[in-house]
Amino acid sequence: MSSTLERHVVTLGAHRVGEGPAVVISDRMSLREHRGGAREFPREGVTLAEPAGADDLPLIAARARGVVIGAAWTRDIPLVRAVAALGLPVVVERRPSATLEEWLGVAGYCAAEGNDQVILCERSDLGLLRAARAASGRPVLADVSGDIGLCAAAVAAGADGLIVDGLIVDGSQADRREAEEAVTLVGALLRPETPATLPDCRQAIDRVDAALATLLERRVALAGTVQRLKPVGGFAGRDLTRERALVARMAQRAPELGETHLAPIMNAIIEAGLHLAEERATR
Repeated sequence: MSSTLERHVVTLGAHRVGEGPAVVISDRMSLREHRGGAREFPREGVTLAEPAGADDLPLIAARARGVVIGAAWTRDIPLVRAVAALGLPVVVERRPSATLEEWLGVAGYCAAEGNDQVILCERSDLGLLRAARAASGRPVLADVSGDIGLCAAAVAAGADGLIVDGLIVDGSQADRREAEEAVTLVGALLRPETPATLPDCRQAIDRVDAALATLLERRVALAGTVQRLKPVGGFAGRDLTRERALVARMAQRAPELGETHLAPIMNAIIEAGLHLAEERATR
């Protein structure tokens, strides 16, 4: 693989974007929208800030961990170069009409200024996320502030992180929780991790366990529905042939566990679901 396509990882404040779990960034502000300058910045600063022009760059350099080249400014090459020259991580949004090549070209201007700490950001076309990652090797973020319902789809599409608008008070906490749920549950299923430290490994296990708990709860609910539909319910209605076929199919997805290890796990899950269905029937 050529060096231009090697997997990039960018440190953005407390986040390592591009490896490990997807991240959630909820402290992003735009000085195009907040013209109070320093008065608008939280005392502790922000992770990302978008300038309204070159005059904002000294303030951003002092108060932000990263800078956004907003979609409206991607054709302003002098501003792009000035942003890159700050030395901060740069998030490049895609202009809605821009092609993939044009989008990556803006990242190239940053790299030409000696700043290769570039993250790509998309607002609407999630299909471009994976293509941008594959073509450039750079991390990709999805800005879901305009449609928080896209969180899970964005993680599934390969986003290395989600941006939610945490500077809006109404609903911001609920939006952040939904984004974190997508990162935890969808990420645990679709985003392989290779943690290098014990704390990181435990956090990865916690994410997988959260996904397992969610799936087990859903499976138990479906098992209860099956019991209502079967002519013979409860333990008497178990179909051992179907259960063996189920374990065999699962073993194809989990070959290291195999049928030998999966069979007792699935038996315990099925029995737990049947016990719960019986408990509910007697309430």
